[in-house]
This record gives sequence, C-alpha cells and structure tokens, in this order.
Amino acid sequence: MYRYDRYKGARRQRGQTVLTAAAVCAAVGLALVLLRGLGIRFSGFLLLALAAALTAGEYLRRWARRSRAGRRCQLVFRAALALVLIPLALIEIFVIHEGCKAPPEESAGAVIVLGAGVNGTEPSLSLRTRLDAALDYLTAHPDIPAVLTGGRGYGEEISEAQCMYDYLAARGVAAERLILEESASNTAENFALSRPLLEEAGVDPAADTVAVVTNDFHLARAGLLAARNGYGDTVGVGAALPWAHLEINYYLREAFAMVKSFLLD
Repeated sequence: MYRYDRYKGARRQRGQTVLTAAAVCAAVGLALVLLRGLGIRFSGFLLLALAAALTAGEYLRRWARRSRAGRRCQLVFRAALALVLIPLALIEIFVIHEGCKAPPEESAGAVIVLGAGVNGTEPSLSLRTRLDAALDYLTAHPDIPAVLTGGRGYGEEISEAQCMYDYLAARGVAAERLILEESASNTAENFALSRPLLEEAGVDPAADTVAVVTNDFHLARAGLLAARNGYGDTVGVGAALPWAHLEINYYLREAFAMVKSFLLD
C-alpha cells in the first residue's frame, strides 16, 4: 500500500508539473503576443500552442487511465502530434542547415536582393541587414549588376526596391548597376518578376549563377522558390539579424512559412 501511495503521489505531482509548465508557457506566450515591440509574436503563438498541447495531453492522460475511449483519444492525439511535429522538425533542420552556410566567395553573373519591410522611407532592421550584406558582396564583385526587388506595402511611402536603391547608391554603389523591380509582393514574385530584368541585363537565370541576398533564415525557402521559377544555379548570401531572440523567432517561423509556400499557395 505504501508503494502504491508513493506511485500515485508521484503521478499526481507529474501532472501538476505539466499543468504548471503549461500555465507558464501560456503566460509568457500571451505576453510576447501582446508586446508587439519585441518583434517575436510568432514565438508567443508557439508558446500558446505548446501550452494547449501540454494541457490537452495531461487531461487525456488522466482520461486514459479511466476508460478505453480515453486511451483511444490519447493515441489519436499523440499520432496527430507526431504527424505534425516530425515533418516540421525535418524542415527546421533544413532551414538551419541552409542558413548556416558560409557566403560564397565566387562571383555570380548577377545579384538579386530580396526586399523586406520599409518604415516610411527607411529600411527596417531586416532589410538593412540584407542591404549591408549586399553592399559587401557588390563591393567585392564590382562588375556585376544587382536587381533590387520589392513593391510598396502597407505603411511604406516608397517601394522596397526604391528604398534599397537609395541606401546602396548613397554608399557608393554605381547607379547603373542597380535595376529596380517594384511590383513583387512575395518571394515567389521576387524571382518571377526579376527574371526578365536579368535577361535584359544579359544574364540567363537558367544557365548563369545568380547570388541571392536575403536573411539567413530565409535562404532555404528562397533557394527552393528560385528553382521553382526556373533559376538554374543560385547561391545564397545570408544576412543575420543582430539579436538572438529575433533570429530564433524567425528561424522557427520559417518552417511554417515553408509549408505555406509549397503546400498551401
């Protein structure tokens, strides 16, 4: 009887620990969602989802001890979690692998700089890091053209392409090297609409190497979308965000963005 009581107490304590962890995840997640200025709302939503999964798992565990229906529901729940989490984990590994690659040393036939948000007329943090990486690459390879691609979104007074042009030209990149594409609204359009501009500049995207400048967490999806739009050989030039919490947030988000881009769009 003593041993049984100890086992029962340990099981109850484990359940309380799980529910406490769920409550902490929910509180932190809600705070991250509400504090927009931190820029990591997606991590907040993930923590809320984790809190829901932990809570559901614990109550299903308790139900499974009492009935066959509970055991069946618990089995279905665990199988569903595995079907979601295993593919996402594999995608995340691929995203991290591509993002950690060293930038190429060889010169490409042209560069595409993918746009990101613009605050009025100034580049956002994400866009500024891309532009600094593009500036380094263009300085090291002074004879190749660059397509700056990105339209004008909500809250942007100028197009992303124009913002990139202003930034790079002000830092010494010759204006004749910079080609503006001002209509794209997503990554797939970045590549599709940049292709005729590259061809006009004498670059064949299907045969020539094209360097793609974007944030490191975005390199995997950008490479796959480039291939889907007929680019034969692309090399990624990744730009890291300056703060670790932003890097982690966007790397986590990118796995879901990959699913959306290739399965839902």
